[in-house]
Amino acid sequence: MTDLAILQSRLGEAENAYHLLMTGGKEVSVNIGGYGAVTYQIADAPKLEKYIAHLKLEIRRKQGGSGRKAIYVEF
Repeated sequence: MTDLAILQSRLGEAENAYHLLMTGGKEVSVNIGGYGAVTYQIADAPKLEKYIAHLKLEIRRKQGGSGRKAIYVEF
C-alpha cells in the first residue's frame, strides 16, 4: 500500500501537469512512483483526469472516508 503523503505528492504533481496541459503545454510528464514517468499530450487529457480521480479516491480511502460520494436527490 502506498503512503498517504506519497499519494498526496503524486496528486499535486498530476494536477500541476493537468494545469500545464490545459494552459497550452504541448506535453507533460508525471512521475508514477517507482514505475517511471508517463508523458501526456492534450489528446491524453481524459487519461490524466482519470489518474487524478483515482488518486483522490485512494487518498479518501487512506483518510478513512468511503470510496463513494453521497448521493443527493431533489424533487
